[in-house]
Order: sequence, then C-alpha cells, then structure tokens
Amino acid sequence: MDRKPFVMALQKKTFESPKENMDRVADMLDAYSGTRPDILMLPEIFTCPYDNSCFPIYAQEEGGEVYRFLSDLARDGHMYVIGGSVPERDGERIYNTSYVFDRTGSLIGRHRKVHLFDIDVQGGQYFKESDVLSAGDGVTVFDTEYGKMGLCICFDIRFPEMFMDMRSAGVQMVFVPAAFNMTTGPAHWETLFRSRALDQQIFVMGCSPARDESASYVAYGHSILTDPWGRVVCELDEKEGILAEQADLEEVERVRRQIPLLRGGGNGAADLCIR
Repeated sequence: MDRKPFVMALQKKTFESPKENMDRVADMLDAYSGTRPDILMLPEIFTCPYDNSCFPIYAQEEGGEVYRFLSDLARDGHMYVIGGSVPERDGERIYNTSYVFDRTGSLIGRHRKVHLFDIDVQGGQYFKESDVLSAGDGVTVFDTEYGKMGLCICFDIRFPEMFMDMRSAGVQMVFVPAAFNMTTGPAHWETLFRSRALDQQIFVMGCSPARDESASYVAYGHSILTDPWGRVVCELDEKEGILAEQADLEEVERVRRQIPLLRGGGNGAADLCIR
C-alpha cells in the first residue's frame, strides 16, 4: 500500500467576503502547476477576517455555501480536503470548526476548536475567542487509505494530551489549521510544531493565513511540515504560497523502532519512587 501521501497547505490572504476567499483558493490551485495533492489543507478562519466582530456575521450552518464549496473542491479534485476552519453556527452557538471531506466530497470528519484562543500578553497580543465562540469537546481522527489522521485547530497544539489521545487512536499525521500572530508566531510557532511531532513521533502540518499588515489581526504565516524526528521538512515565509511535500509515513514506524517511547516495562517509563 502507498504510504506516501502528497500533502499541501495553501497559505492565502484573507479577504472580506466568503466568496472572495473561496475564489482565491480556486485561483491559487488553478495557477499551481505541480503535482495535485492527495490531501489539501486551508488556513484557520479562511472565509472572513479573524475578528470576533466578524464571526457572528459570517457564521454558516453545516451544509451552507462554504461547506458545499469544500465538498465540491474535494470531489472535483479527487482529493481529501481539510477545510481550514470556518465560523460554524449551530443553534445559538458559534464554533471555530474544521470540516474534512474525502475524495468523493463526503464529510468524514469535523473538529470544533477545543481550546479557545484567550490570551492577554503584556505589551503584545490581546484576543478572547470565548467572547463570541463556544468550545468543542472532542478529539478528531479520520480514516484515509494511508492510515488514520488527526486534526486540531491552532491553540489546541499547545496541549500535548490532545496529541497523546490522537496517537493512542493510531494517527501518524496531524493537520493543524492555525493563525498564530506576530507575538506568538516568532516565539512559539516552529517550537510547538517540532515539539508535537517529536513527542508523539508523528508528522505535524500547519497551515496559516498569509500575513497582511493592514488586517485587524496580523497572521504570522510560515505554514510548516515537521517529521517524527522533530525536523522541519519545509516551511513557507509570510507571503502567499503553497507548501507541497510528500509525507513518507513509513518514517513514523522507523522512528518509533529507534526510540520506543511507549514500549512497556523497563524500556518505557521510569519507576515512580516515593520517599
């Protein structure tokens, strides 16, 4: 079985309306002359500005215009599509939600951001998603012909236990639509992606919006792919671009054989000593 999916992160600027953003995704894919992806990922909140005031305005229910666009994109391109994330309305609640579609355009996964982005960094960024958004409550894993894949959104990457749960479920690669900012991005972006790849011995791929200095929320960019050894396989800069790479999932088992972190007995964890 082929264990080397060709994965792609599409790093695009974010525009005012969902239609502008969907058109930009289509235009960037049409202009790309390389190998078509097996798995495509879009950025966090790719359909509207990343701003609390915009989430209620642009939120759509499951099955809405953006949902149908992503489904069609997957079916027409015969690829898996991880639809970045979008404001999803469900009754009175709004979630930061990522939909996953298979090669036929069928929904096979949905992740609602569990750990909302509530920070107040002295001299840096202030943002509280919880003022508008509700938190999800689950770990998301979906099946492909390459094996099980995991999915989380941005701030979720700071919580290793979520990645431990995904590894326990059998994932070998985790996809992370994310929009770090100019405070947290330079300080933590690469470190977090390398750390989660290293401590769970998996591939981790992040897709950010491109940087727009005129936006109310300025994204860091730097979409990234890290491998089970904790190395950066490839990384973009801050501008619009496409990160495309073949992920050799056999590397997961090779690394785990070399450094068997979860093997039982004396080769696993140290004995607990209480005095």
